[in-house]
Amino acid sequence: MNPETKLQNRIIAALCANGCVARNHTVGQFYTKYGGTVHIGHHGESDIMGHRISDGKAFYIEVKLPGEFPRTDQLDFLEAMRNAGAIAGWCTSVEGALKIVEVN
Repeated sequence: MNPETKLQNRIIAALCANGCVARNHTVGQFYTKYGGTVHIGHHGESDIMGHRISDGKAFYIEVKLPGEFPRTDQLDFLEAMRNAGAIAGWCTSVEGALKIVEVN
């Protein structure tokens, strides 16, 4: 498991332990065992999606390793989600994700 996936998993566990429902969202092209191609999601969509249990407010979080930054399409997605009324942001730590969602 790569370091970013490990961080995503720690963030999801922390969000779920702090009053949220959260899940990983994978985007990309995958191949079936029969040789077919499957496209999942759209470029720029966030790594983690979910909602706060307290009020049902949706959130989208882009996860990056320390020193890395979101691509333009990822920032555009986050902005579109904020404009639609959701919570959206990017982080490099569990603490950063909890701050975005404001559960602590």
